[in-house]
Amino acid sequence: MLADLSILAGRIRDFIAICADEFTAAHRVDPNYQSHADAEFNGLALMLFTLQFKHNAAYRKICDARKISPAEVTHWSEIPAVPTAAFKELELTSLPPEARTHVFHSSGTTGQKPSRHFHNAESLAVYEASALTWFRFHLPPAQRLALLTPPPDQAPNSSLVHMFEIVRRSYSAPESSFLGCLAADQSWTLDFDTAVQALAEAGRKNESLLLLGTAFSFVHLLDHLAENKLRFQLPVESQVMETGGYKNRSRVLPKDELHRLIEDRLGVPRARITCEYGMSELSSQAYDSARSFDTEAPERKIVRQFELPPWARAQVISPETGRAVSPGEIGLLRVHDLANVFSVMAIQTDDLVVCRAEHFELLGRAAESEPRGCSLMSRDS
Repeated sequence: MLADLSILAGRIRDFIAICADEFTAAHRVDPNYQSHADAEFNGLALMLFTLQFKHNAAYRKICDARKISPAEVTHWSEIPAVPTAAFKELELTSLPPEARTHVFHSSGTTGQKPSRHFHNAESLAVYEASALTWFRFHLPPAQRLALLTPPPDQAPNSSLVHMFEIVRRSYSAPESSFLGCLAADQSWTLDFDTAVQALAEAGRKNESLLLLGTAFSFVHLLDHLAENKLRFQLPVESQVMETGGYKNRSRVLPKDELHRLIEDRLGVPRARITCEYGMSELSSQAYDSARSFDTEAPERKIVRQFELPPWARAQVISPETGRAVSPGEIGLLRVHDLANVFSVMAIQTDDLVVCRAEHFELLGRAAESEPRGCSLMSRDS
């Protein structure tokens, strides 16, 4: 039934592999390479829209209500986007129930109905190719890995934990790299003794550490270190990746303050802290590859600008007009993600951003939006 989508999934994985080989600083400014990549993206996006319109009944109803079909669409930017909230109410998938072997849930605050993103083996294969390829581009390998989340068997519906697991496997790191666990109320917490031991051992053996976690997990760790008067100086090549999110699980810190505390307690300079943007409804993530300084802010605050991989595209949409805004203007982030083969490619988020040409700067959530998963935050700092 879904043979056509399976074939296209293979083509998209090939496109991801080509981008992994070709996406270098030189190619970013090579007009020939960029024009061919843009044409390939557009062609794949139009084919994917056609097949999702055909196989995804809930999505087709949305398109029909908007009176948009593949016959009228000639560019990826015209493909109808689905708001993230729709994933809570609708089964936005091309997969029949018996083929859904895995599901990722959004991880908002207690009492919220989660979004659902269904997967099968082929869908996960594309997800993993996308996630691992772009992760490696932004975070080179270190000698040690530490993950501030529970392991996959304790959080089987978390897309973030799944991403961390494929990173762990690619590093051939031990399962003990996961330093998180579930509390009595099923919330995420840390095994503080094991976490402190991992930090101390990396310093003692002078082995670079890659430390990955949510913002609230870092707050828990930093508070524990402060309470116990502990401070580390991780080896020079160590790096931190944090993904915004508090979910009412810790006190909320402005991003610049969180990074200052990471620098102070872990010895990792802010220039070696990378921020990730992702959500359960997407299969690709963005990283803050472009950084500049706000010269008017105290201590020259770092302004972080996010970039999606070449197999995804960002639009910044005016909530008043529904049209793309100009660079420098504020709007809502819309993502077109080719790696979302079996669900919906075009996702409308509730995240307010500033358009920065090929990048975007996160500001926070739109008014009256539910706080959600790993994008719940004070991203305005």
